[in-house]
Amino acid sequence: MRVMPLFVVLGGWLSMPASAAEADVLMQRLADAEKKQSYQGTFVYERNGSFSSHSVWQLVKERQLHERLLQLDGPAAEVVMLNGKIQCASEDMASQVREVTPWRQQQLEPELLSKWYNFQVIGESRVAGRPTVALAVRPRDQHRYGFELHLDRETSLPLKSLLLDESGQLLERFQFTHFAPGSVAAAEVKGGADCKSVSVPAGQAEPASIQWRSDWLPDGFQLIDSSVRPSPASKESVTWLAYGDGIARVSVFIEPLGGAVVEDARSQMGPTVAVSKRISTAGGDVMVTVIGEIPLGTAERIALSMRSGVDQTPQ
Repeated sequence: MRVMPLFVVLGGWLSMPASAAEADVLMQRLADAEKKQSYQGTFVYERNGSFSSHSVWQLVKERQLHERLLQLDGPAAEVVMLNGKIQCASEDMASQVREVTPWRQQQLEPELLSKWYNFQVIGESRVAGRPTVALAVRPRDQHRYGFELHLDRETSLPLKSLLLDESGQLLERFQFTHFAPGSVAAAEVKGGADCKSVSVPAGQAEPASIQWRSDWLPDGFQLIDSSVRPSPASKESVTWLAYGDGIARVSVFIEPLGGAVVEDARSQMGPTVAVSKRISTAGGDVMVTVIGEIPLGTAERIALSMRSGVDQTPQ
């Protein structure tokens, strides 16, 4: 489950200008230390011209990753996770995550990612009163977005992340205004009275039973999760497929139409696109909806590439 992008990457003391090899070292440190440090802080999140502020706590204890996210603007909203799986959420957030299976956690593989992205140290900066080093993560093709990451020198955690489109325009900003590494009390990662238990819907199929595949995916994208669940809007079952390249990710939802008349649609809000396409199959028409933080043209191509009748298993 992705409430919002919180990229965990590593940095180090560097001399400028840095070589590509030095940037590769940063990414390797990321893979080695991701989600292994406790911290707390406050950050701002900018998307599609709107801003929100949040408090976050992360506690790593006995190989367990505890996370709590609290929205500070507007109605109080929070979510608590254990090892990436939602434990509870306030009503505002529960309405968004109740029907979503958490993303399978993936260990970053810098050597593999370097086939799809170019890593480059681009300078030094200061975020939340702390010295940082800036790392550019640039895609090698037009099918994914790039990032600019500002990494804390002491902890190597990201204090600022900018998501950029193919023209270098800002799509999304995540930036700490206060950051305190170190010990976090167990009580600080427990949800409040309004944090309600969130359960995964019943009736899901095993991933091995999914009878859909994509005839085309950008290089590096693989199936990482899948399920079948009841539709919230009809009596039909919805197939869910999740694809990722180790950084970028996309969800595909496939729902039989049962004779319903629906129109194709496409939209974009900040970095997130949603494309719905009506596709004819031997068993009747279905609506394929692709949602993810990828370029609009890539989402449309994935939607049109979906085919039924072929089994596939998540990697």
